[in-house]
Amino acid sequence: MRPPRWEERAAQWLFIVLSPRLPRLDVTVLSPRVPCTLWEIERSGAPPLPATWYPAEGPGRGAVLLAHPWVPRGQAYFHRGGRIEALRAAGYHSLTFDFGGVGVSSRAPGFFDGDLEAAIRALAVRAPGLPLHLWGVSSGGYWSHPVLSRIDAVRGAFFEDVATHLLVWARRMAPWGLPGYLVFQTVYRRTFRYIDLRAHAPRLRVAATAYVSGELDRGARPDETRELARLAGGEVLIVPGADHLQSIKAAGDAVIELALATFARAESG
Repeated sequence: MRPPRWEERAAQWLFIVLSPRLPRLDVTVLSPRVPCTLWEIERSGAPPLPATWYPAEGPGRGAVLLAHPWVPRGQAYFHRGGRIEALRAAGYHSLTFDFGGVGVSSRAPGFFDGDLEAAIRALAVRAPGLPLHLWGVSSGGYWSHPVLSRIDAVRGAFFEDVATHLLVWARRMAPWGLPGYLVFQTVYRRTFRYIDLRAHAPRLRVAATAYVSGELDRGARPDETRELARLAGGEVLIVPGADHLQSIKAAGDAVIELALATFARAESG
């Protein structure tokens, strides 16, 4: 159950305090390699989110929302890695966006799943009548889970390097913040339960899903990736020798092939 609004705002503030700092970027470094159109995603109670639309190379068979990890580049993360190019070649339109407070966007008024839900609504408007899919990487995939467990708009979901719980990930990757994590878990108990993906994965309202993580990823461990895939009834790929956000570099063809197969399976089901 979602926590009350006051707790969400307070917990979001603590998220930001405890999260790694992301420097603001000059928008001139965000040039994509393929044709695109700049756009904006409207959201309730906050300025719109910067977004970019990448049309398919031919007639569109579907549209994919790409949700970025917690990196300074925001949506420009997808300008490398070959995901957009592969989607365009396979007949999929793509939409990227900056989460609130990342890249060149203004701060989110609440949990980041609100930004994701707004982006999914925008994708439905931009690609009317087409099957919609989601490709989330790390935090982008993490915050997708609460959304996809409560709405039916998305057919297929593909996740890279997603931890089971944000605070569990934080304890491993930034143990210096342990006092803050303990305060969070004690004071914001409803939020702590709400952001446990093991509660959301079995309720994902998608026709097909798959999970990928690296063998050496300390935050999204292989056994936890397998657990999320089992709970969601999805496929799983563990990339040997890969660390966090390295699976696409170590085994790009295999990762992209599984993503496209997941979306095709969702459409056929």
